[in-house]
Amino acid sequence: MIDPDLLEILACPVCKGNLEYREDREILVCNQCKVYYEIREGIPVLLPDSSKPLEEDRS
Repeated sequence: MIDPDLLEILACPVCKGNLEYREDREILVCNQCKVYYEIREGIPVLLPDSSKPLEEDRS
């Protein structure tokens, strides 16, 4: 689970858009860029090179 206060200030590192938290997968999704970022050990990995295409999030 990610802190709701932290979630309010997080933004996509590429487009600066809002991120959608998907608790069941522990990821942050940027619908504008169509990518997602993993959350590892409670820490969002928001590096542009660490994004994955949203199509890969199928599990």
